[in-house]
Amino acid sequence: MKYLIVGLGNIGSEYENTRHNIGFKILDALASASNIFFEPNKLGSTATLKFKGRTLILVKPSTYMNLSGKAVNYYLQQEKIKQENLLVITDDIALPFGTIRLKGKGSDGGHNGLKNIFECLGNANYPRLRFGVGSDFVQGKQINYVLGDFAPEEQSALPERLEKATQAIKAFTTIGLGRTMSDFNGK
Repeated sequence: MKYLIVGLGNIGSEYENTRHNIGFKILDALASASNIFFEPNKLGSTATLKFKGRTLILVKPSTYMNLSGKAVNYYLQQEKIKQENLLVITDDIALPFGTIRLKGKGSDGGHNGLKNIFECLGNANYPRLRFGVGSDFVQGKQINYVLGDFAPEEQSALPERLEKATQAIKAFTTIGLGRTMSDFNGK
């Protein structure tokens, strides 16, 4: 069985450690723990992970956040993966730092990457893993916040939270969305 796991983020060293790039960071942690490497490919960097009889196609789009749907749509078609086997990983300012929430579908919540995926797929019926980055910003400064680096105390807690997110990805592919949601949501 094949899965498409897409981590949202922006390419370029200036974005590397920003909150908005948590999707890239989670996939990097999964790849590193699995001894696999990303390679440049069409519309993004890709890696393939074999896990418990499943094939996980990991994608970090190179289209920038606001055009993420182009890469998602391309790899769904290219790899012939059903939409229910897609998992999009993104940051979420509505969740406290490090909190994980999986959902089977939903709105974009004002997230431009999710908004573009909806535009490209024509629906929002795909699983997503939202990783809380908190909301410690003054009104009108949201863009600066999500494009800013994690605070020092967040950076020290990040490795453990990244590990939890990679466990959730693996669980999604083995025990399904429902059980993964009950095991990981809010934790």
